[in-house]
Amino acid sequence: MTEPTHDVVIVGGGHNGLTAAAYLALAGKSVLLLEQGDQVGGAAISAAAFAGIDARLSRYSYLVSLLPERIISELGLSIGLARRRYSSYTPDPSDTTGGLLVDRGDDAATRASFTRVGAAGDFEPWNAFYQATEHVARALFPTVCEPLPTRSEARRLVGDDALWDALIEQPLGRVITDRFGSGLVRGVVATDGLIGTFTALDDASLDANRCFLYHVIGNETGDWDVPIGGMGAVSGELEKAARAAGARIETGARATSVTPDGEVRYEQDGRDIVVAGRYVLANVAPWVLQGLLADATGAASGTASGAASGRPVAKPEGAQVKVNLLLTRLPKLRDESVSPEAAFGGTFHINETYDQLETAYLQAAGGDIPGVLPCEIYCHSLTDPSILAPELVAAGVQTLTVFGLHAPSRWLTEENNDALRERLQAAVLASLNSVLAEPIEALLLTDAAGNPCVETKTALDLEHALNMPGGNIFHGPLDWPFLEDDARRDTPAERWGVATEHPRILVCGAGARRGGGVSGIGGHNAAMAVLED
Repeated sequence: MTEPTHDVVIVGGGHNGLTAAAYLALAGKSVLLLEQGDQVGGAAISAAAFAGIDARLSRYSYLVSLLPERIISELGLSIGLARRRYSSYTPDPSDTTGGLLVDRGDDAATRASFTRVGAAGDFEPWNAFYQATEHVARALFPTVCEPLPTRSEARRLVGDDALWDALIEQPLGRVITDRFGSGLVRGVVATDGLIGTFTALDDASLDANRCFLYHVIGNETGDWDVPIGGMGAVSGELEKAARAAGARIETGARATSVTPDGEVRYEQDGRDIVVAGRYVLANVAPWVLQGLLADATGAASGTASGAASGRPVAKPEGAQVKVNLLLTRLPKLRDESVSPEAAFGGTFHINETYDQLETAYLQAAGGDIPGVLPCEIYCHSLTDPSILAPELVAAGVQTLTVFGLHAPSRWLTEENNDALRERLQAAVLASLNSVLAEPIEALLLTDAAGNPCVETKTALDLEHALNMPGGNIFHGPLDWPFLEDDARRDTPAERWGVATEHPRILVCGAGARRGGGVSGIGGHNAAMAVLED
């Protein structure tokens, strides 16, 4: 056995690694965190994406729902999260002079909006459905920072067999089509099952169901809030907490191998350094950890989280294109009944009716960029202008972040990535223009070199920038937030959903069970497993 140099070595400095470091250092453990980049935070960072423009964009991840208040409180984090009044706006693709505006502050206005798009009969089912998902959220979210319940225990917590079957046992598309008649309304509901997930809504794998569940249970409400100061403010607070507790954080430290007995080899400033932990926490995707273990042992080593199966991990597949834009002002809408401030004040859904989502999936699965790319937009600066310099705020500048669905990494190679990035960017802008009263290109701010302020990231770009295999934002397929009744629960790591086949190596990132999204849950649970052991 390699003699430990630290109680815990954490490979990867994303927000989950920082969370684990803070908890473990507060518990008196000696913690070394290694981050290959020049800053910590991983995908939860802010960046000045455009030369000479003082705007700090949440570059990769942008909204917060799953970060438990418990973690914020226990680590003493000073994080501001702003609630958005408007849930969503969705132009009707069949008549873009109208659209569905869901206004949390005005129930009557929302009812009227359902009526205007011909979906009056879906208003009451909409409210009933989301009351039901809040019930599930209140039952299940309190368990995410506790050892995993079993499937039977989770079902008893929900206490509604029909609701459980609708959301957990049957394809998501079935409950959506059973409860709603409008294709527009169906699509708004369905998108939460497709963010970062390449699947059909009626697929028997239930991948869409798992994605949907995590999108609606956050902090027992399912609300998605804007981090004040940008996503970098979240990671910044976690870094501050970890350092204050005594964790040692090394940047520019690229891990090159990990052994089952806890030895970690890394490169920093041209030096080859070896350390060892009583435990190694992998804040990298399980597929990446598999490669680090293979480099150490000379043979592939399975690292599937949540089980000691030893099965090799398949490379994940991402399914999105991300576009950041800076605009001189918000664009005008074809729908004159809704102000741009209201439409962009929540999630702006574009070409995301149920049929459009399914058609786009089939086209993408067949190898083609969808003829009409489903997209959704977030405008951080409307809710939190602090990410912009005062002179930009005064001039009316706004940020837009676009998340394009059904753009899978299977299309992309090193040879074609640049060309496909241009084609995907054009598809995103065309999708926007199909519902706007003016071309988005005319509103783009220009940077110091006179270039339009638009930045596009394919799934392969995310892999390059973040060591995120396939550009998969969840590090791999999502798991249910419970264990099957017959699953092993013999060790703390198994009970907390962070196990690998190697007892001294735990998963602490998005690839942990209950990982994914900006939550800190994977880091918290890995730390708890170490402390329990």
